[in-house]
Amino acid sequence: MKITVDQEKCCGAGQCVLIAPEVFHQRDEDGVVVLLDAAPPAALHDEVRESAEVCPTTAIQVVEEA
Repeated sequence: MKITVDQEKCCGAGQCVLIAPEVFHQRDEDGVVVLLDAAPPAALHDEVRESAEVCPTTAIQVVEEA
């Protein structure tokens, strides 16, 4: 799994951080998402997928790898 985030699209809702704090963080100054791990371990994949699904601006993109 590879993850990318579009910080320009992020509205700072913070749901990703609540769901997968090991993978996502927010900047202190404006709440925009910060990607901590672009290739998280398999144990976190479900949380990452959920984070991408609930993102109100679709700022999180997940690419599944074979």
